[in-house]
Amino acid sequence: MFTDTLTTNLVCLPDAPATPGLTFRPFRGESDYPAMIAVLKGSKVADQIWEGEIVADIANQYAHLTNCDPFQDVLCAEVDGEMIGYNRVFWYTEVEGNRLYVHFGFLLPEWRRQGIGRAMLHHSECRLREIAAQHPADGPRFLQSEAASTQPGVEALLLGEGYTAARHEYEMARETLDNIPLAPLPEGMQVRPVQPEHYQAIWDAKEEAFRDHWGYRPETEEDYQRWLEDAKFDPGVWRVAWDGDQVAGIVGSVINPQENAEYNRKRGWIGPVCVRRPWRRRGLAHALLAQTLQALQERGMTEAALGVDTQNLTGALRLYESMGFCAVKRFSLYRKPLK
Repeated sequence: MFTDTLTTNLVCLPDAPATPGLTFRPFRGESDYPAMIAVLKGSKVADQIWEGEIVADIANQYAHLTNCDPFQDVLCAEVDGEMIGYNRVFWYTEVEGNRLYVHFGFLLPEWRRQGIGRAMLHHSECRLREIAAQHPADGPRFLQSEAASTQPGVEALLLGEGYTAARHEYEMARETLDNIPLAPLPEGMQVRPVQPEHYQAIWDAKEEAFRDHWGYRPETEEDYQRWLEDAKFDPGVWRVAWDGDQVAGIVGSVINPQENAEYNRKRGWIGPVCVRRPWRRRGLAHALLAQTLQALQERGMTEAALGVDTQNLTGALRLYESMGFCAVKRFSLYRKPLK
């Protein structure tokens, strides 16, 4: 929990446009959360990113940040004292050794194409270079950000600033939960109701399975606590396969009532989907995914969505296509070598 900091210190961005009333300031604490949610909603509607967040979501996220001090690493933009956008930066090291210095931001559509976003991006890069200067130059280092195919302005900005697309992900959707192609569990597997004493084993199995994925970074205790404290945490719609006392595979899912009400739909989000190495290529992911879709249907959902790395080596994209999911949007990771 953050204590509000009532500082009135302003941040000078030398290349900011001369927009009347435009100022920049640091994060002040919990009192900023409602305005940040309003910026999120306004920017994501314009960008066709249909996610619903509430203050509890951002409070849980900021309570468990890793490699990020929001009082130094968040920049808020205001016009006449009203928040119109914000950026945040953090960093992490991939298991392969790359160190990534990440920035992202949100800006209300009516304030775009005036140079505000570019000035905020430059400020984020400067802050990340300050952070990087405290780290050893012991491996490849990159600035990193993300944009969706529905954000052509962000993509153009990143490309113009020297970033290149390093990896792509699809958002995929199944528009109906009818005609689910079922599959039996592999012999010896058993799906059991998830109990609190299983949480750590499930988390550890997920971490082990994802070590094979591109860009993997070990998650932290803060990540684990954020997962447990998420308002949407609902083990009743997960499906976890056990082989004796070993977790063999997991398909998680989340129902976001706020998001569904906001966008007038009944959607469940699938993820994570993972199978540990000794149990792969036996149809386990197929069987668990089918059971998860059934569980969502039983909860009254009528559609499902998930994200997938387009170059996933385990065949996830083919699996989801065979289960009736279709790509509806592309997200791209953009990187620029940190000099």
